[in-house]
Amino acid sequence: MTQKEQQQQTVVVVGGSSGVGLETVRRMAATGARVIATGRDNGKLQEAIGGLGANVSGAAFDACDRGALDAFFDRVGPVDHLVLTLSGGEGAGEFAQLDLRSLRRGFEAKFWPQLEAAQAGARVLRKGGSLTFVTAISARNSLPGTAGLAAINGAIEAMVGSLARELKPSRVNAVSPGLVDTPWWDRVPAAMKDDLFRQQVETLPVGRVGRPQDVAHAIQFLIENGYTTGTVIECDGGLRLV
Repeated sequence: MTQKEQQQQTVVVVGGSSGVGLETVRRMAATGARVIATGRDNGKLQEAIGGLGANVSGAAFDACDRGALDAFFDRVGPVDHLVLTLSGGEGAGEFAQLDLRSLRRGFEAKFWPQLEAAQAGARVLRKGGSLTFVTAISARNSLPGTAGLAAINGAIEAMVGSLARELKPSRVNAVSPGLVDTPWWDRVPAAMKDDLFRQQVETLPVGRVGRPQDVAHAIQFLIENGYTTGTVIECDGGLRLV
């Protein structure tokens, strides 16, 4: 994709006010593309994207609200690339004691909003564009205590190939991150986070935890590479290997 072609592209990042979503907004804005970031909290969203350039704008709405999603995509019109970084925080735990109500909330926070946004956005996705989901390596690394998370993220990944064929010539892919240091971890006690991250630094083949930039880089590749579809890229530092 040439620089001129990039500058003519419209990229929508649903969940673009922090973490991987915000870093994706930054990366795509730097290419000159018109980028629209969405988030639930308008104040947080505007603060996050402030200073990123005149080609970046924000739209605040609850992605769990299908009516709001439809209204948003009707308003922004045709888009070239749609990135879905919505996530939740529930669904983990040993299976015998797993709170299935928590797992249901995990599906409601990640699986259903990504699915709803994909369906709503596909109506205005330009032919030859791209749709990129963000899942998690829990879908494929078989780690005890993550069966619920595997169900949520695996459900999304299971659709990628079928959607790639249904939506052709537009492309459908996903990025599957491992442990990434994002604001999501702010909800975890600092000592617990530090201990977990230290363990991962000692265990992961790459010798460090992930950064939002790592995952955003993979997303950018999927946006720009017109010969990749039906693919899940593992961006996990080798977590699936240990």
